[in-house]
Amino acid sequence: MFKPARILQAAVLVTFLGGCATTKTAAISPAPAQAPAPVNTAGASLPPHIKAGNSTSSTEGFVDARGQLKPDIQAYAREVAQTRHVPLNRIEVLLKSARYNATVARLMTPGKTRIRRSWVTYRKRFVEPIRIKAGAAFWSEHRAALDQAARQYGVPQSIIVAIIGVETIYGRQTGDFPVLDALATLGFRHPDGARPERSQMFRDQLADLIQLDHEKKLDALEVEGSFAGAIGLPQFMPGSILRYAVDGDASGHIDLTNSPRDAILSVANFLRQHGWVPGLPVFAPVVLPGNAGTLVAGGLTPNYSWPELDAKGASIRPGSVNTAWEKYPVGVVDLIDEPRNLNEYRTGTPNFFAITHYNHSYFYAASVADLAQAIAERIGSSAL
Repeated sequence: MFKPARILQAAVLVTFLGGCATTKTAAISPAPAQAPAPVNTAGASLPPHIKAGNSTSSTEGFVDARGQLKPDIQAYAREVAQTRHVPLNRIEVLLKSARYNATVARLMTPGKTRIRRSWVTYRKRFVEPIRIKAGAAFWSEHRAALDQAARQYGVPQSIIVAIIGVETIYGRQTGDFPVLDALATLGFRHPDGARPERSQMFRDQLADLIQLDHEKKLDALEVEGSFAGAIGLPQFMPGSILRYAVDGDASGHIDLTNSPRDAILSVANFLRQHGWVPGLPVFAPVVLPGNAGTLVAGGLTPNYSWPELDAKGASIRPGSVNTAWEKYPVGVVDLIDEPRNLNEYRTGTPNFFAITHYNHSYFYAASVADLAQAIAERIGSSAL
């Protein structure tokens, strides 16, 4: 989950998104649906990594010939039991039920050749007629929930609609992979030599899934999602369900697959918790200097104050009205198209970088913003 573009399974299979069937999620007990403070609290409540367990290049299962967990996975089970306060016998039942999934491993294997970055191609994949039309219909159908999310969290309706559209085309592609199998495969049987932290991340997400199961917020033996373990309309990983999902419809449960209102408010809560500032645009109305490429710092946080960027030759676009963003840090975003030898640069506000916490790709966040604009224009709204 870094800056390079990640693309939907339906196109290029290098992302956490995709699938083609309805996710089977049980109802989830609610988190408080209260608007958080407008500060970046991402990661503030993350539990420690599960140190036990490791990932090996193997297609073997997770139990030995006697049907017992293999030693490293048994050690993992004990640590999860200790740190997540889950009965060891339930963890053992779940891990013994997990199966290596060769398709998951294949879909998550990086290609041998580097894919040339293409902003134009990536954008066309998501800012396109099907998602724009379906997004406008989704907005019209769920206007009350979207309006509630905008009031409560300060996140525009268009942004929430666009994220759900990019993630699953409004529930059409939520995934049909057993999440337990996917996370176990990626955590224990699919090392990435270039990015060893990925296997650790999947083992931590597996622990989150086990905790959700113990708290009866979902059934780990039944839940399905993407080949990387993402669940529901907004494609939340188990850890995001634990920390950011909310009971939008006040039913007493959270269901990110069958309750659009839960999904809508959960997306808004996620963004607000990751630094969304109400009232700011995603991109500042800035004209960048000719050497904009040298101003790109990368990463998931803005790195310039407006006076600093102004001193480097940037200027405010004539006729701009919203000036609130000038009080916040900004960052120069590179949208590169290598095949066409094109370079597009924009100035991201904290709200752009909030979206990058949903998916670490600049291409993704910019596509969400552009799709949001297109849907808002279609529905006749200025809410961005």
